[in-house]
Amino acid sequence: MSSYEELINELSELCGIIPEYWDIFGNKHVTPIETKKAILKAMKLDIYSDESIKNEIYAQKARPWNRFLEHVKVISVNEQPFKISIHVPVEEREEDKIHISWSFKNEEGKKIDEFVLSKEEITISEQRWMYGRRYIKIDLSDKCRRDIGYYSIGIKFKIPNMEISDTSRIIITPDYCYIPPELENGKTWGLSVNLYSIRSCQNWGVGDFGDLKKIVKWVSELKGGFVGINPLHAIPNKKPFGISPYSPITRLYKNFIYLDMENIPEVKELKGQLAIGNRQWEETFKQLREKDLIDYEEVAAIKEKFLRCAFEVFYEKWIAAQKPLLNDKPRFFADAQNDGNEDVRRIEEFKRYISEEGNNLESFAAYLSLTSDEKEILFYKYIQWLIDEQLKEISELAKNLGMTIGIYHDLAIGSIGEGSDARMAQDVIAEGIDLGAPPDDFNPTGQNWGFPPLIPERLKETGYEFFIQTIRKNMQHFGALRIDHALGMFRQFWIPKEMPASHGAYVKQPTEDLLRIITLESIRNRTVVIAEDLGTIGENVRETLFRFRMLSYRLLYFERNYPDPSFLSPERYPDMALCAVTTHDLPTLYGWWIGRDIDLKKKLGIFPDESAWQRNVSERGRDKSLLIDALKSQGLIPDAHSPYLDEMTPGLCLAIYEYLARTPCKLLAVSLDDAIGTLDQQNMPGITDSYPSWMQKTSVTLEQMLSDKWFHSISEMFKKNNR
Repeated sequence: MSSYEELINELSELCGIIPEYWDIFGNKHVTPIETKKAILKAMKLDIYSDESIKNEIYAQKARPWNRFLEHVKVISVNEQPFKISIHVPVEEREEDKIHISWSFKNEEGKKIDEFVLSKEEITISEQRWMYGRRYIKIDLSDKCRRDIGYYSIGIKFKIPNMEISDTSRIIITPDYCYIPPELENGKTWGLSVNLYSIRSCQNWGVGDFGDLKKIVKWVSELKGGFVGINPLHAIPNKKPFGISPYSPITRLYKNFIYLDMENIPEVKELKGQLAIGNRQWEETFKQLREKDLIDYEEVAAIKEKFLRCAFEVFYEKWIAAQKPLLNDKPRFFADAQNDGNEDVRRIEEFKRYISEEGNNLESFAAYLSLTSDEKEILFYKYIQWLIDEQLKEISELAKNLGMTIGIYHDLAIGSIGEGSDARMAQDVIAEGIDLGAPPDDFNPTGQNWGFPPLIPERLKETGYEFFIQTIRKNMQHFGALRIDHALGMFRQFWIPKEMPASHGAYVKQPTEDLLRIITLESIRNRTVVIAEDLGTIGENVRETLFRFRMLSYRLLYFERNYPDPSFLSPERYPDMALCAVTTHDLPTLYGWWIGRDIDLKKKLGIFPDESAWQRNVSERGRDKSLLIDALKSQGLIPDAHSPYLDEMTPGLCLAIYEYLARTPCKLLAVSLDDAIGTLDQQNMPGITDSYPSWMQKTSVTLEQMLSDKWFHSISEMFKKNNR
């Protein structure tokens, strides 16, 4: 091994690049040197010569001594009082001339405490020689007990001929995520739906917030506690790569395709051809509803056309409100609001929304507008405001109906490299790298998700701001949030571009800080956190998530008595979990039963060879028999021989969900696709053109579902099982 490679290995270890890992098959993978080099470059480190690498190594080893003040400190509310340290170059003869002052500010930037240290209060706790100079460490103790939240500490250090000042973000967090009082000792169930897939008599060819509102009312009547939905993140709405809700351009803002157009006041005001009820448009909507697959591009184009016209109506009122036509404009607004002027109220709400969203919304709107035109940028802000208003309305509806959770949202792993998030957060984005996963049972060559990761050290330097904003925005209006691939908060699989997934490497993450920030936002937003912990799990991952009261994500398909493939009995499931049969990337219950997914994978050429296909067929037959045995052991189906193995039936589907109902899991998600007998899964990972991922509609309309007696049967079953 050359000295250059030795230096690369040393720097890689200091930067959290894990030198090796074991895959699910028990194979050891050693991280290639080329992979390490690519990752270090993506971390914006200088590795172009032996000397530059040595400098980077020295800088890494010198931390935190080479920094006056750490950029961020994340602590438990129960770790107070706490200390914060500064590191400064000071000669011994200068020690008695040190002057230190520091202050605390709250989130609003208001100074809440200020301190000046006397000489007696300044204690040097450690010293070190670096760069030919003596550095000392001084610990400052904050003796106040502060509430959870985000603070800023500013510190000024002075000696003759030198003055240093800097600020640091202090994040004080609770130790546990939010759990509703009803779930402390209770359990509930909910319906999991792919909102885009809903076929109804009212939407414009894709499931929308109008449909979601009906589903919330319906599930509430069935005594369910939540409605789970797919990520609502903004996407391009263009085939083939721009329709997955898990491949967004941003995770901060949402897809306008879900807007309930006929519930927008300005749309209701449209006249002529665009008036609601126009025969020509009604025929267009009918054709879009009747299509077998979702036509994202056409639906998005039509909705944008209506939204632009609606915005013109709103813009006229907006401009009128900006003009100082009256001598006493504030009084005019107050009087108008008292008179119930809806236009004025909406304008004020819009102004408040764009003010609260600030630069994030400005950046996203500018990204979409491709221009600096203020009106065009305002149009995209208007769309996000409409989305926010409609989600707020549905959230409040769920709360008023007494649902334990309400809407359960899903947070995608990341956003695409060409999206607005990547532009907005370019300082913390690792260019030339994609997130993914190593080879496993379902993806023998591994997975490349196409999302650039966030650089851990750069994220810290910004006080975790982008991460905080992402979590906060995706908890707003939602009673629960599922974090896709929560294992990524422990370590992430980085794949250099132009390399196969098998050449990727794991990179350590600042786990404790990230989990604590999620915990803080969970309490503030009163949002339950479900940490999707499937896949190759590192040591102590589930224990750590449990410590923060994040619910585990347990799927019937995978809950076995390993190495024995028999199914785990209900009482052995954890209570701090959400359980379900399947998810969007896996076969539906009806499809699983007949091996539909296996047939499709063979047809699509996913299996590497004939033996792999035969092994899957054999294992599926075995698993069906094992599941039947598990159901019989619980008395859920007759013990005598029966034709259950031949086909899935509504009765057998109900029995399988009752099996899960008997678990202690706090949450149980019923897949709508299972309930209505869907055969094909929503997504076939790794396939773009030859499978209609994210495009399939429900086989029956929402209106037909509302009158389906099976849902009343499952509601009664859950009631019997104390859910």
